[in-house]
Amino acid sequence: MKYMIMMFGDAATMMETQSPEWIRDMIEFMQKLDGELKEAGELVDGQGLADPSQAKTVRIKDGVPVATDGPFAESKESLAGYWVVDVSKDRAIEIASRVVAFTEGPIEVRQIMDAPPEI
Repeated sequence: MKYMIMMFGDAATMMETQSPEWIRDMIEFMQKLDGELKEAGELVDGQGLADPSQAKTVRIKDGVPVATDGPFAESKESLAGYWVVDVSKDRAIEIASRVVAFTEGPIEVRQIMDAPPEI
Protein backbone atom coordinates (compact mmCIF):
# COMPACT_ATOMS: atom_id res chain seq x y z
CA MET A 1 0.00 0.00 0.00
CA LYS A 2 1.28 3.49 -0.77
CA TYR A 3 1.07 6.35 1.70
CA MET A 4 1.96 10.02 1.45
CA ILE A 5 3.64 11.35 4.57
CA MET A 6 3.28 15.14 4.52
CA MET A 7 5.35 17.50 6.59
CA PHE A 8 3.96 20.93 7.40
CA GLY A 9 5.76 24.02 8.53
CA ASP A 10 6.94 27.51 7.76
CA ALA A 11 10.53 28.19 6.77
CA ALA A 12 10.50 31.80 7.99
CA THR A 13 9.27 30.81 11.45
CA MET A 14 11.78 27.97 11.61
CA MET A 15 14.62 30.37 10.79
CA GLU A 16 13.42 32.75 13.53
CA THR A 17 12.81 30.15 16.25
CA GLN A 18 15.45 27.45 15.70
CA SER A 19 19.21 27.67 16.05
CA PRO A 20 21.47 27.15 13.03
CA GLU A 21 22.72 23.97 14.75
CA TRP A 22 19.16 22.59 15.04
CA ILE A 23 18.50 23.37 11.37
CA ARG A 24 21.73 21.57 10.35
CA ASP A 25 20.77 18.61 12.57
CA MET A 26 17.27 18.54 11.04
CA ILE A 27 18.67 18.50 7.49
CA GLU A 28 21.07 15.70 8.46
CA PHE A 29 18.18 13.77 10.07
CA MET A 30 16.04 14.13 6.91
CA GLN A 31 18.91 13.01 4.66
CA LYS A 32 19.54 9.99 6.89
CA LEU A 33 15.84 9.05 6.87
CA ASP A 34 15.73 9.39 3.08
CA GLY A 35 18.75 7.09 2.80
CA GLU A 36 17.21 4.49 5.11
CA LEU A 37 13.92 4.50 3.18
CA LYS A 38 15.77 4.17 -0.15
CA GLU A 39 17.96 1.35 1.16
CA ALA A 40 14.89 -0.51 2.48
CA GLY A 41 13.15 -0.14 -0.91
CA GLU A 42 10.26 1.69 0.77
CA LEU A 43 10.71 5.14 -0.79
CA VAL A 44 8.69 5.86 -3.93
CA ASP A 45 9.38 9.60 -3.95
CA GLY A 46 10.14 12.40 -1.55
CA GLN A 47 10.76 16.10 -2.00
CA GLY A 48 11.12 19.29 -0.04
CA LEU A 49 9.04 22.14 -1.40
CA ALA A 50 9.97 25.77 -2.05
CA ASP A 51 8.76 28.38 0.42
CA PRO A 52 5.03 29.17 0.11
CA SER A 53 5.88 32.76 -0.82
CA GLN A 54 6.89 31.33 -4.21
CA ALA A 55 3.59 29.49 -4.67
CA LYS A 56 0.87 30.31 -7.18
CA THR A 57 -2.79 29.50 -6.67
CA VAL A 58 -5.10 29.14 -9.66
CA ARG A 59 -8.77 29.98 -9.12
CA ILE A 60 -11.76 30.66 -11.32
CA LYS A 61 -12.58 34.36 -11.49
CA ASP A 62 -15.45 35.45 -13.70
CA GLY A 63 -15.36 32.03 -15.40
CA VAL A 64 -11.65 32.25 -16.26
CA PRO A 65 -8.72 30.53 -14.50
CA VAL A 66 -6.51 33.17 -12.89
CA ALA A 67 -3.15 32.60 -11.18
CA THR A 68 -2.40 34.64 -8.07
CA ASP A 69 0.66 34.83 -5.86
CA GLY A 70 0.86 32.80 -2.71
CA PRO A 71 -0.52 29.58 -1.33
CA PHE A 72 -4.19 28.72 -1.12
CA ALA A 73 -4.30 28.42 2.66
CA GLU A 74 -4.45 31.58 4.72
CA SER A 75 -2.09 30.26 7.38
CA LYS A 76 1.60 30.34 8.15
CA GLU A 77 2.00 26.59 8.02
CA SER A 78 1.81 24.89 4.67
CA LEU A 79 3.06 21.71 3.04
CA ALA A 80 6.85 21.83 3.39
CA GLY A 81 7.75 18.44 1.94
CA TYR A 82 6.59 14.88 1.55
CA TRP A 83 7.54 11.26 1.17
CA VAL A 84 5.59 8.68 -0.81
CA VAL A 85 6.32 5.27 0.67
CA ASP A 86 5.17 1.76 -0.21
CA VAL A 87 4.66 0.26 3.24
CA SER A 88 1.98 -0.89 5.68
CA LYS A 89 -0.15 1.68 7.51
CA ASP A 90 1.69 0.90 10.76
CA ARG A 91 5.07 1.45 9.09
CA ALA A 92 3.92 4.76 7.56
CA ILE A 93 2.86 5.93 11.03
CA GLU A 94 6.17 4.72 12.47
CA ILE A 95 8.10 6.78 9.88
CA ALA A 96 5.94 9.85 10.54
CA SER A 97 6.42 9.40 14.29
CA ARG A 98 10.21 9.50 13.87
CA VAL A 99 9.94 12.84 12.08
CA VAL A 100 7.53 14.26 14.67
CA ALA A 101 9.82 13.13 17.50
CA PHE A 102 12.62 15.19 15.94
CA THR A 103 10.79 18.25 14.58
CA GLU A 104 7.84 18.34 17.01
CA GLY A 105 5.83 19.59 14.01
CA PRO A 106 2.68 18.10 12.49
CA ILE A 107 2.80 15.24 10.02
CA GLU A 108 -0.14 13.90 8.02
CA VAL A 109 -0.22 10.31 6.78
CA ARG A 110 -2.67 9.62 3.99
CA GLN A 111 -3.21 6.49 1.91
CA ILE A 112 -2.82 6.93 -1.83
CA MET A 113 -5.82 5.53 -3.64
CA ASP A 114 -5.29 2.87 -6.31
CA ALA A 115 -8.42 4.05 -8.14
CA PRO A 116 -11.27 6.48 -7.67
CA PRO A 117 -13.96 5.40 -5.23
CA GLU A 118 -16.80 3.40 -6.73
CA ILE A 119 -20.06 5.31 -7.11
